[in-house]
Amino acid sequence: MNQAIENQIRNFLSHHFPSARKKELGCREALLENGIVDSLGILDLVTFIEGKFAIAVADDELTPDNFYSIEKIALFVESKRPDSAES
Repeated sequence: MNQAIENQIRNFLSHHFPSARKKELGCREALLENGIVDSLGILDLVTFIEGKFAIAVADDELTPDNFYSIEKIALFVESKRPDSAES
């Protein structure tokens, strides 16, 4: 998995969500369940990853599984990137 993607997502969360600044976020921490991000925050996160990683997120991909944790988001981003087949 791409550690750089996880770090960029963690940095975004820390800068945009006050509850993410209160403690160090683990890569497997449940973002919605632990109140780090709410449903509107997920939309902000989607906008960020679409712009940052040049991917498009379809409505049917907005699932709890894809956005459960930093690790899951990074895996999702990696699967959507055109160059992921080369890795």
